[in-house]
Amino acid sequence: MPLYVKDQEVDRLAERLSTLRKVSKTEAVRQALTHELQRVEAEPTLVEKALAMTRELNRKYPPIGPAADKAFIDSLYED
Repeated sequence: MPLYVKDQEVDRLAERLSTLRKVSKTEAVRQALTHELQRVEAEPTLVEKALAMTRELNRKYPPIGPAADKAFIDSLYED
């Protein structure tokens, strides 16, 4: 299936990359897209980033004291 690029800037970039790599524009675009897909797929997901951040915070600031169980929470609301 053909891919038509109607953006002059994209065409200029593809031409520049093809000249630097000494390949056709098609091959330059293929290489660029493959490289970008590999980069994006290797990037950690948002969940993985959040887990890493949580682990780092737990390592840096370990929990202090006993866990807040039901009895403790209830004691906060007693008169």
